[in-house]
Amino acid sequence: MSTSAVEHAPGHAQAGGTAARARALTKAYGSGETAVLALDSVDVDIARGRFTAVMGPSGSGKSTLMHCLAGLDTVSAGQVWLGDTEITGLKERELTRLRRDRIGFMFQSFNLIPTLNAVENITLPMDIAGQKPDQKWLDQVIDTLGLRDRLKHRPAQLSGGQQQRVACARALASRPELIFADEPTGNLDSRAGLEVLGFLREAVDDLGQTVVMVTHDPGAAAHSDLVLFLADGRIVDEMPEPTAEAVLERMRLFSGGQSQPQTPAPDGTPVTEATDEPTDED
Repeated sequence: MSTSAVEHAPGHAQAGGTAARARALTKAYGSGETAVLALDSVDVDIARGRFTAVMGPSGSGKSTLMHCLAGLDTVSAGQVWLGDTEITGLKERELTRLRRDRIGFMFQSFNLIPTLNAVENITLPMDIAGQKPDQKWLDQVIDTLGLRDRLKHRPAQLSGGQQQRVACARALASRPELIFADEPTGNLDSRAGLEVLGFLREAVDDLGQTVVMVTHDPGAAAHSDLVLFLADGRIVDEMPEPTAEAVLERMRLFSGGQSQPQTPAPDGTPVTEATDEPTDED
């Protein structure tokens, strides 16, 4: 099934075009009779300037899809593009540079450096690359995320929600073409989770960013413009302008009539998760 967020829900006024796309994307782990097909000839387009959520039962392939689109995992067959750049077949050094310069990441684990304060964590990827941040943009991100009075605090001095906001600012700081968020509220309480989802929504609406979020939470998915549903490694449905109730009802169909979708196990580090055999959270 080929699906596109471009034709659907409203978002940033300047949005347009495709931020990422895949054609016949296939990912298999193992070989022979023991092979596990995590993605089965997926066609997908991610609209620029939109907030797309990816959902599915445990083992549906949602995390694997994100990792392949982000260049964190190799594909078994098919093609993936970031903008006009085909990333399938790039060498690891080229992929590393592409991820650093053009993609932002948020994960369930905040991955902050404990010895650095908030602003140092935010600018760390650019510092490593020897790049100076656009100060006007960085100030806008910091103010949008409400971090101005926390910039000198180290992670241990911040709440979980504040730490995830720092991680969000780090993902936004270089103004990437695409932000991937894998269960970004999984380690947060409901209030902090809602704050982070609101900031991702603002990043799309007010800052013109493009966000792809993998989640098992219908409430989180309701903040997006479009939900893509995966089952057995394929995109089987989509929902523009989602509500939590509608997403939950749709997920029940994919979960054999259970009262709520199955909750995946906590994610590990993205690179390890992307290169190992699939686990239940995929």
